Amino acid sequence: MTEVSGITIPDSKLAREAAELVRQYENEMLFNHSVRVYVFGAIRGIRQKLKFDSELLYVAALFHDLGLVDHYHTETKRFEVDGADAAREFLRARGIADAKSDLVWEAIALHTTPEIPQYMRPEIALTNAGVLVDVVGVGYDDYTPEQRQQVIAAFPRGDFKNEFLEIQTCSALKKPQTTFGTVNFDYIEDRDPTFRKPNACVRIRNTPWPS
Repeated sequence: MTEVSGITIPDSKLAREAAELVRQYENEMLFNHSVRVYVFGAIRGIRQKLKFDSELLYVAALFHDLGLVDHYHTETKRFEVDGADAAREFLRARGIADAKSDLVWEAIALHTTPEIPQYMRPEIALTNAGVLVDVVGVGYDDYTPEQRQQVIAAFPRGDFKNEFLEIQTCSALKKPQTTFGTVNFDYIEDRDPTFRKPNACVRIRNTPWPS
């Protein structure tokens, strides 16, 4: 068993197989980020005295960015949904009940959605919280310096900011139509400030309805 800042990394057969699969396709930067998301989420869950399934939270964290890699990329779905679909398929193939598989799907599909996951089931809320602290620093001061240092020592960030921005931008540029109405549009706009997303007001006025 590996323990990081008081959090045990799941070591069940399911957890090991999930980690092995994700390692096949993600680089070290994304994999380390995914495990940090789990650890930070679990620390928060324990601090808040939430009852959560550590194994499901771990799988959700591992798969949450898998949609960014070419093997799981689709042309028409948000990268979050690509990762969620992969996780649900992985779980169902191993006999995990639909209720649990669907819970992991929701945690991954909603992990970049603002203001909603925090009110949902713990595994969903904690996946989102782990992503927020590791990517944009939301909740950074809720963790002690020792906790942060221990997590980073076990799963280093490296050049995370630049590498993460690059992989997110590449994914968004491949299918810009999936980024409208999501934070993923920001990656395109940062690379190309002249790019414009469809305006909701214009779309409403241009519907075929007479009024």
